Amino acid sequence: MRKEDKQVVPGQRDAAQGTGPGRTGHRPAAATRPTYRPSSTSRSSDRLPSASRPRYRLPSVSLTRSAEERFRYWFDTTLTRGIAALCGWLALACLALVVPVSAVLAWTDQHTPASLGARIAAVWRNTGQTMRLGGEVGPPLRVGLSVLLALIALFYVSTLVSLITTGLTDRLIALNRGHARILESGHTVVLGWSEQIPTVVSELVAARTDRRRRVIAVLADRDKPAMDEDLHATVGATGRTRIVCRSGRPTDPAALARVSPATAHCVLVLPRDDPRDDTEVVKTLLSLSATVEEADPVRVVAAVRDDRYLTAARLAGGSRATVLDMDDIAARLLVDCARQPGLSLVHQELLDFAGHEFHTVREPGLSGRTFDEAARACPVSTAVGIVRGDGTLTLNPLRSTRIHADDTLLVIAEDERSTRFSATPTPYDPTSLTHTPSGTPALPERVLLLGWNRRAPRIAAQLASRTPPGSALDVVAEPRTATLTGIRSVTEAVGAHMTVLHRPGDPTLRATTDALDLAGYDAVIVLGPDRRPGHADPDDRTLVTLLHLRAGERAGGRRVPVVTEMTDDRNRLIAPPGPGADFVVSGRLIGLLMTQISQNPHLTAVFEELLGADGNTLHLHPADHYVRTGRATSFASVAASAARQGACAIGYRSSSRATTAPDHGLRLNPPKAHVRHWHPDDQVVVIARQRV
Repeated sequence: MRKEDKQVVPGQRDAAQGTGPGRTGHRPAAATRPTYRPSSTSRSSDRLPSASRPRYRLPSVSLTRSAEERFRYWFDTTLTRGIAALCGWLALACLALVVPVSAVLAWTDQHTPASLGARIAAVWRNTGQTMRLGGEVGPPLRVGLSVLLALIALFYVSTLVSLITTGLTDRLIALNRGHARILESGHTVVLGWSEQIPTVVSELVAARTDRRRRVIAVLADRDKPAMDEDLHATVGATGRTRIVCRSGRPTDPAALARVSPATAHCVLVLPRDDPRDDTEVVKTLLSLSATVEEADPVRVVAAVRDDRYLTAARLAGGSRATVLDMDDIAARLLVDCARQPGLSLVHQELLDFAGHEFHTVREPGLSGRTFDEAARACPVSTAVGIVRGDGTLTLNPLRSTRIHADDTLLVIAEDERSTRFSATPTPYDPTSLTHTPSGTPALPERVLLLGWNRRAPRIAAQLASRTPPGSALDVVAEPRTATLTGIRSVTEAVGAHMTVLHRPGDPTLRATTDALDLAGYDAVIVLGPDRRPGHADPDDRTLVTLLHLRAGERAGGRRVPVVTEMTDDRNRLIAPPGPGADFVVSGRLIGLLMTQISQNPHLTAVFEELLGADGNTLHLHPADHYVRTGRATSFASVAASAARQGACAIGYRSSSRATTAPDHGLRLNPPKAHVRHWHPDDQVVVIARQRV
C-alpha cells in the first residue's frame, strides 16, 4: 500500500503514543475492548487495515465507592427503621445547631460568671430552654427529673398537635371528597353531569332573582376537585352566587340527601350524553321521590333523550316534575329553523337570561282592562299572553280579552323588575301601517336532508305536519341497515302527505354534494351521526359537509337556507359562514330551556305551544307586511299593525346586520318609541297562530 493511501483514524496516533483519552499506560483486556469488525458481506476493498481499525471502549464501571456514597446509604438505611430513628436524627440535628450557638452566647455574655462550670451550666440552660428540656441545674437527680417532665410535656403537646392536625386533615379530605351535607334552603340543585352542565350553571348564575344570596348545589358521580375545576373554567366569576359540589350517585338516596333536595327551590335532573343511559334519569327521579316528601313544594325539571323512557320518567317524577323530550324538541327546532332561517337566534335570545326573556308580572291596575290596553300600556316591554289565576296560559289572546284581578301578564322584558306601565300609550303613525292579506295558498316545499341519526324520523314527521301537501324530502345518507329501516318506516308514516326519497351517498364527500341540484331545494338540513363512545365528534362530519355545501353555493351562484344540528356550541363559531346559515345546538338550547322552566314554571306551556305545529308559533315576516318600508317608523307602529292582524310583534331583524356577530341583526323587545328606517329586506319577529 502506498504511503498516501494509509488512513489515519482520529485518536489512533494518541493511543499509540499513550497520550489518548482514557489511556492508562497498559493494554486493557480483550473482554473490555471489543473491536469493530466489518460484516462478512462487505467488499474487501472497503475493509480497513487491521492496524488502522477504530477500536471502541465500553464504559467502565468503577467498583470503588466513595465515603460520601457509603454515608448516604447508611443514613438512608437508618431512616427506614421507623419513628424512633427519625426522632433520634432530629434530636441530633437540633443539638448540633443549638449547643454551639448556646456556647457562643454563654461565652460572650458579660453577666455569665467566668468559671467553666457556670458557663457550662449557662450552655445547658440555653439548650434546655430552646429544646424544651427544662434547663434546670443542680444535682443530677433534679436535672434528670426536669428533663423527664419536659419530655412528658413535649410528648403531650406533640400528640395533641398531631391529633388536631390529623382531625383537620381528615375533615379536609372528607370535604374534598364531597361527602359533607349541605344545610341550605331555597337553593337550586343540579343532579348529574352532562354536556348541559356548563350551560345550566352559567344561566342559573346569570338569572335575575330577588334572592340576595344564591346557592347552586351540584351532585354527580365525579370527584369534587374535578367538578370544581371544570365549573370554574367554564362558568368563571359567579358574583353573589355560590356553587357547591358534592360527589355521589344521584340514584342513591343517601348521596342525594347531601344536597338537601327537600328544602331546595328547584331540582334539575340532567340527561346523560348517551340515550341508553336514560334509565339513570328514571332512577334519579325515583330516588328523589323517596327522599322528598310529597307535600314539599319542590319543582323538578328533567329531560330524557329517548322517548321510550319519557312515560316512565314522568311517572317516577310525579306531579311536581316536568320532563322534557330532548329529541322531539330538537326535531321541532330544526324544522322551524329550516323553514325560517334565523329563528334559532330568536329561541336562544328568549331562553338566554343575558337577554330579554319571558316574565310574569302582576299589576292591580290592569284588572278589568283588555289585553290590547295592557299591551299598549307597556312602553319598554312586550305583552304576549295572560296567565289565569288557576295557572292556565293563553298565548297571544284576542285583543278584547279582559284581565281579571287574580291574573298575571306574560311579558318579554329584560328582567322582572323592568316592566312598568304607563297611563298614556305610546303614539304611532296610522299612515305607516300596511296589511298583507292572508289566505294565499302555500306551494309545496322540497327539503334536502344530509345525514341520518335517531332524530331523523322525528324531523321527517315534523316536516310532514308543517309543510303543504305534495312536499318532498330527499335523504342523502349511507345505505346502512338502521338508515334503510328508518327511511322505510318514515315513508310508511308520512307517505300520504310527503314524498320521501333516499339517495345513497356519503354527505362528507365532495362528489356526493356536487351531484345534487342545491338550487332546486327550499331548505337543507345537515345532521351528524349519533354520539357514540370511542367514535369521533359528530360535528366533525357536519363541518366537512358544510364546507362542501358552501363550495357548491359559490359555484352555483345561489344561496340555499342551510340549518345544521351541532352538539358543541364551540364548533358553531368555526363553521363556514353563509347568509342563509342557521345552527341549532340542541344540547345548549335544552339546557337553556330547563333553566328557564326551573325559574318560571309557566314557561312549560309557553314553549310547548311555541314549538308545536298548531297554535301560536314564532315567525319571521317581511317588514312590509306591517309598515311601509323605505321610511322611518317607530316600533309602536309595527306593534299596532301586528295587533290588527292578530299577532304580537316582539322584535325585528335588520338585513344590513344579518351576518354581523354576535346578534346577527336581531333585536327583541325594542322600546315602543324606538324609531328606525325600515328596509324591504328587514324582518319582524311575531307570535301568531298562522302566517298573517
